[in-house]
Amino acid sequence: MGMVLTVPRYTIAELETLPSDGNRYELLDGMLMVTPSPGSPHQGVATRLAVELAIAVQKPGFAHVYAPGAVQYFPFTQLEPDILVVSSRYPLDAAWVEMTEKRLAVEVFSRSSRRYDRDFKRDAYLALGVSEVWLVDIGEYSVAVCRAAGGGEVVRDVIEWHLPQLQRTVRIELAELFAGLR
Repeated sequence: MGMVLTVPRYTIAELETLPSDGNRYELLDGMLMVTPSPGSPHQGVATRLAVELAIAVQKPGFAHVYAPGAVQYFPFTQLEPDILVVSSRYPLDAAWVEMTEKRLAVEVFSRSSRRYDRDFKRDAYLALGVSEVWLVDIGEYSVAVCRAAGGGEVVRDVIEWHLPQLQRTVRIELAELFAGLR
């Protein structure tokens, strides 16, 4: 005979009461996802990419870059991309939930987060209004550029992010992004 298992459904308010123990706590439709803090390769690549993006979009006043950021949909979803790029029309101290123009979310894969980032978070970001999602795979030295649910274009040389509002294309060389890992 089967047994019904009740799984608690968490809220963003409850998420804020969880311990600050180095783990990353996120919610996807009330389901609590816990991953260990990332290692140095992950953080090194995320920092390099955040700097490249900040130089490209903050100086012309197009967007703000947060590393990490948060994408919220009250009351049951809060995801934390490694990098979040939002419109500069929001002040730097705006609440995450107020930032509705999310231009880019970036996830750098870790061993513990790879499946979750690819199979759940990518499509959730897009459904929550993020224009584009990049999935950075340190092990494969590649980036999947996703603009629609279910997949993306895998890039191994150069990411070209077209920004018509700035009338320019941001180019990021993956050899430089992954330098020191090979």
